Amino acid sequence: MSNSSSITQFLLLPFTDTRELQLLHFWLFLGIYLAALLGNGLIITTIACDQHLHTPMYFFLLNLSLLDLGSISTTLPKSMANSLWNTSAISFLGCAAQLFLFVFLLAAEYSMLTIMSYDRYVAICKPLHYGTLLGSRACVHMAAAAWATGFLNALLHTANTFSLPLCKGNAVDQFFCEIPQILKLSCSNSYLRELGLVVVSACLAFMCFIFIVLSYVQIFRAVLRIPSEQGRHKAFSTCIPHLAVVSLFIITGSFAYLKPPSMSSSSLDLVVSVLYSVVPPAVNPLIYSMRNQELQDSVWKLITGLFQ
Repeated sequence: MSNSSSITQFLLLPFTDTRELQLLHFWLFLGIYLAALLGNGLIITTIACDQHLHTPMYFFLLNLSLLDLGSISTTLPKSMANSLWNTSAISFLGCAAQLFLFVFLLAAEYSMLTIMSYDRYVAICKPLHYGTLLGSRACVHMAAAAWATGFLNALLHTANTFSLPLCKGNAVDQFFCEIPQILKLSCSNSYLRELGLVVVSACLAFMCFIFIVLSYVQIFRAVLRIPSEQGRHKAFSTCIPHLAVVSLFIITGSFAYLKPPSMSSSSLDLVVSVLYSVVPPAVNPLIYSMRNQELQDSVWKLITGLFQ
């Protein structure tokens, strides 16, 4: 193929060529997808319906769950359909749309995780200023900024990636359309422009990570000064899960986009992509609710109310 204008579809990488294992992959991903839909859907519904949860922390958690639902719905359904129907095709426009939505939701989610660390910092280190610094208007503005940042980031990367001449075939070495795999199909030095954008985005993400780490250093210092063991436990229970999610997200995501070509292999790329694109949306509801008694009680109240 001479250039991208002659490409009408891409071929996504199947997890396996064995029909039985393709069906196993379908059922495995279906279970993960349904668990993510149920968990995030419960969190969204509970926070929206329970007036006691209309606080900044739960408002940001609601936004995070919306982003998780969107990101996992962007990648898994197409992969499951391909395994079920024993195909690997995705249209050119479908691939572009998938890449745009995934980058949009991924960037917005990382921004939201950064905001959530600031929320925890203010709540624990500056509790007397919490209502002032995180009023309803400020929370809406921060959430809107996270969504807008993701949208602009996705627009820039998608337009730049698909403007490149693609002449190394149409086989994407991944189960969804991902920027590093699309760049491998380019035969022009123009791909360095998109690579530069990826590096700039990675630097901004690293600055956010530094902000998150510094926030948690201050948080843990403040928590260790709390005289009550129950108070320390409550503070740690809301902070440690968030830090675990951020660490998994940034480490695997950075590795996927910044690893040298010499470390690239189909199996390694698949594992890393699953870790940063599938695992967080599926386990976030469990992580954020498992150590949060208030959210657990509200979810249980919602569930029992539906069957009464």
